[in-house]
Amino acid sequence: MPAHLTLHDTLTRTDREVTPLDGQTLRFYCCGPTVYGPAHIGNFRTFVAQDVMRRVVEASGTPTLHVRNITDVDDKTIRDSQKAGQSLIDFTQSWTAKFHTDCDALNLLRPHIEPSAVAHIPQQIAMIEKLAAGGHAYAAADGSVYFRVSSFKDYGKLSHLEDRELRLGASEAASATDSDEYTKDSLTDFALWKARKPEDGENFWPSPWGEGRPGWHLECSAMILEYLGEDFDLHSGGVDLIFPHHENEIAQSCCSTHGKFAHHWMHVAHLMVDGGKMSKSIGNLYTLEDLAKRGYSAAEVRYVLISGHYSAPLNFTMHSLDSARQALQKLAKADKALERGSSNPRHSASDSNPPSSSDGDSTLRSPAADSEVRTPGPFSEAWDTLLKDLNVPGALGSIFGTLNTLKPAALNPEEAAATRNGLHFMLQALGIVLPPVLEEVAADVPPDIQALAQQRWDAKQAKDWATADTLRKQLEAAGWLIKDSKEGFSVVAK
Repeated sequence: MPAHLTLHDTLTRTDREVTPLDGQTLRFYCCGPTVYGPAHIGNFRTFVAQDVMRRVVEASGTPTLHVRNITDVDDKTIRDSQKAGQSLIDFTQSWTAKFHTDCDALNLLRPHIEPSAVAHIPQQIAMIEKLAAGGHAYAAADGSVYFRVSSFKDYGKLSHLEDRELRLGASEAASATDSDEYTKDSLTDFALWKARKPEDGENFWPSPWGEGRPGWHLECSAMILEYLGEDFDLHSGGVDLIFPHHENEIAQSCCSTHGKFAHHWMHVAHLMVDGGKMSKSIGNLYTLEDLAKRGYSAAEVRYVLISGHYSAPLNFTMHSLDSARQALQKLAKADKALERGSSNPRHSASDSNPPSSSDGDSTLRSPAADSEVRTPGPFSEAWDTLLKDLNVPGALGSIFGTLNTLKPAALNPEEAAATRNGLHFMLQALGIVLPPVLEEVAADVPPDIQALAQQRWDAKQAKDWATADTLRKQLEAAGWLIKDSKEGFSVVAK
């Protein structure tokens, strides 16, 4: 099978192999969340795509060093923390914890390093000082500091924008986020340090230019330098960050160091909802909690988010969640059939589902978690497809095609074991966690009861024992009992 993943590179507009510069560990950076509220599924589309990328690289045999930041100081975090009557640190820490909970529910691998902007203000100040010393930054009369875009001849190389487009984009960005564009020497210049304003409250830090706080673009450059150095393998984020955020990162970093910054750029396209743009005012800015209330699991949400190619817009609908539920059930049933057909299975059903019948200590984890499963076996075509620009929809189609061709129930024990190991290899690479097989659920169980039972099961897997127990009691009060098994759960009338 091919040794390396290829990905489209935004900078060169070509598909290139993703290989580590040092020949050992792939070091990559992902722009993380701004923690002022719950992340929505549009945010998570990017994080899930990055998770699949990391899993595929590691499944190929290359270790990774994954750095993802937390933005815990900017206009939004300061504004909303004050509205909530909380200190900035208490406010952002609570939303960071919520983000981690949602990431775990979506089976996202935790980054190896997760630095925060507030914890790295000294590094940001040091970078500004280097830029100023090199003639790339200047201080305004109010104590703000700006990057001089004209000092960097390659500005715009990532977004491939002409000077007129850069100026128009800079004007739009400034009008949306700043009220101090008139203090700059040029419209395209951007803030490295923002002077303290009354609306900032107590959220300011000392600097050589006076009290204030760092600009949003600066934090990523400073933390990348701290943990990945002047040159690193890959940088990723949503397409909305190409300009101006990533363009500004390149300028800051290249002008304050001698490195070339990121050698590969991976950008993830927007998520649409029902064919249109997500909007809080429309009411379609869904969070995991919103969808859980409708009876959908995080595993189903993840399946939808990976079902389209990362570089193309993805349309999210409730029907797509229903289709994801059916697809996951097909995979779960195929896995169960392969397990039964294997004379000496290397995995029991408990590898995919917790062996607990109480609301106390079960843990749902991804198939193929043990180190013995290392090859795609009969799913080599799906694996090859996945390695070509992370073609997840093509790989999923190939997986189902292989299962249909092989017919799990017709395989001999050795074939069943090999096929199951290969299936688990692919599921692990995609981060798919199989749900309990629902064939034992009685047909006369009302849909709302089935949805409630599924929510209770999901709460168990998230180790939210209090919620799981509350839902169990609600089901019992409605006249239904839950029976847990190694394969999942069943619902029966009292």
